[in-house]
Amino acid sequence: MENIALVVGATGITGSNLAEKLIDRGWITYGLARNPRKDIEKLQPVVADLLDLENLKTALKNISPTHIYITTWMRQDTEAENIRVNSLMIRNLLEALSPKKSVQHVALVTGLKHYLGPFEAYAKEGFLPETPLREEQPRLDLENFYYAQEDEVYAAAARDGFTWSIHRPHTVIGKAVGNLMNLGTTLAVFASICKETGKPFQWPGSAAQWNGLSDVTDARVLAEHLIWASTTKAARNEAFNVVNGDFFRWKWLWKKLAQSFGIEAIGFDGTIHTLEEQMKNEAPVWKNIATQCDLEESDLNKLASPWHTDLDLGRPIEVMTDMSKSCKLGFPVFQTTEDSFYDLFEQLRTDRLIP
Repeated sequence: MENIALVVGATGITGSNLAEKLIDRGWITYGLARNPRKDIEKLQPVVADLLDLENLKTALKNISPTHIYITTWMRQDTEAENIRVNSLMIRNLLEALSPKKSVQHVALVTGLKHYLGPFEAYAKEGFLPETPLREEQPRLDLENFYYAQEDEVYAAAARDGFTWSIHRPHTVIGKAVGNLMNLGTTLAVFASICKETGKPFQWPGSAAQWNGLSDVTDARVLAEHLIWASTTKAARNEAFNVVNGDFFRWKWLWKKLAQSFGIEAIGFDGTIHTLEEQMKNEAPVWKNIATQCDLEESDLNKLASPWHTDLDLGRPIEVMTDMSKSCKLGFPVFQTTEDSFYDLFEQLRTDRLIP
């Protein structure tokens, strides 16, 4: 039977990398978004609003996917609204496709907030789980839209008989323009500004993150993991952590990243210097850099997401993730984090997004 993929959120870091890999493997691949990408060859765009059930039914009328990959969410002002909106998106999508009976597997991408709690919780003391984070750790007694999303998938699977997988990456490193959570590109832009202005590459986060162990998830690894879990019998109906497979300390990696840009690195000095503060007046500087270097994007806000990078790097604990479950079931992919960043920087230069 032919594999037909519907990638929900195909414009983002995860969705775009996944779509490219599915197409390379010969899958018929649809990319659903409010404003679909047109730069991925053979990706068939689907314009749809996940909050509008009738709109979804119309948009998907002639599409019968075998595999659905949900890689998007909508940030709201409160966690209660996050729950309402993001669960509705999944409920509408799966309800719209339910009558077709074509869906064999649904893969949902969430993240480590499953263990850490919402943004407001994991940035503070008091909601700090034991690390390394493992899939068997129970849900927190907190409102969390990831739990609501999972429950929608479980309910639809019971109704329609498809299998599922839940994927929990750490911070995703990869290219995407206009993405609201983009640590790798944010640091690349910040480093480029530092090089242009002579400002130091000042560590923006906490002592715990500077000194502690951490890991990240390369978007290419996550894409491979999504395909693996959705096509491997042993991985059906399971939740998985997914990271590169190595550990690092920011106090080591920060200096390496600075060296790759030829700039001075300054580590933790006893005070948190947020990127939001360090970059708040840099929009005109970036516009000038973009003009002088003929870059593709002159709007700093479309490339950098300092608020999200601050949340990640400002955590009061080290955060690392256990990948044993996936490895035990046969997932073979490993990626060194240092190369994840260098590969991203090279791609951003090639695509004329940084100098």
